[in-house]
Amino acid sequence: MDYADREKLRIVYGDVTIGVHGEDFHLIFSYQTGGLESMVKHGKEWLYRIPKPTFWRATTDNDRGNGFPFRAGMWLTADMFQKCVDIQVRVDGTKIERPIAPENNRYSDKETAERIEVIFTYETLTTPVTQVKVSYLVLTDGSVRVRAHYYGKEGLPELPAFGMRFVMPSMADGFVYEGLSGETYPDRKAGGIQGIYEVDGLPVTPYLVPQECGMHMDTEWVTVKRSTVMDNRNRHMEQSELTFHAGSEISHSKFAFSCLPYTSEELENATHQEELPPARRTVLCIYGAVRGVGGIDSWGSDVEEQYRIPGNKDIEVEFTM
Repeated sequence: MDYADREKLRIVYGDVTIGVHGEDFHLIFSYQTGGLESMVKHGKEWLYRIPKPTFWRATTDNDRGNGFPFRAGMWLTADMFQKCVDIQVRVDGTKIERPIAPENNRYSDKETAERIEVIFTYETLTTPVTQVKVSYLVLTDGSVRVRAHYYGKEGLPELPAFGMRFVMPSMADGFVYEGLSGETYPDRKAGGIQGIYEVDGLPVTPYLVPQECGMHMDTEWVTVKRSTVMDNRNRHMEQSELTFHAGSEISHSKFAFSCLPYTSEELENATHQEELPPARRTVLCIYGAVRGVGGIDSWGSDVEEQYRIPGNKDIEVEFTM
């Protein structure tokens, strides 16, 4: 598409969506579904579902042994069902009235901006209720700065994890990241060696009972590589990449991530490997906090206190993609 001003974003105010277009990228935010509905970069769609906050990691034998699922089970429901209760739009730093029909009729088809921020507020299905605010700041170079903030509240149980989940349309060829070697967790990372590592495919640890696996702590960035798409007409597409960088220009922080062919619910639901569904998607979760896995024993000992995530404390994760 030919842009008259390549130094600015082209904004399209639809009835229930807002489109953001630049050179070789297109984004669609939906008021109806409450999130980033489409992200096309270099001609390839990277989203199968809208990204949402995630609160659950699949339980382990250790978790089940100490009864953690019974104490924290409401976070599994919160992970599956979330309600978007507010949407704000800021254009070049100025908040505007949400441009839904008929308000969007005041805009032309030639609207531009140097930056646009769309902020979604989600309400958790927990008792008591709390909120998560997710903001997407889009810049002219196509980068999207994502910030997810969990508001802690007294009375909520410990969380298994907190972050953002991205479900991609097809299986990734693999991923590259800068962080600690191997699979690591907050209480299982002392032996990790800092470096750049490449992983082929989306490996799932073949435990007898499927459970949490594939976490990588203290990560600077991760790049997901995909060759396949959902459009069967495009069988010979070149491999494309999408990189997630930790932190922002203002604050530098690292994140944890997992890149698997299953959601935590799919792992949770299977009692044997053959009960897992066929692997079709890529599920990338970027975490700001992850509960440890324990291992003192598997029949009663809880995770040590410093590796737990209290429900009454705020948590934030920030990254750029």
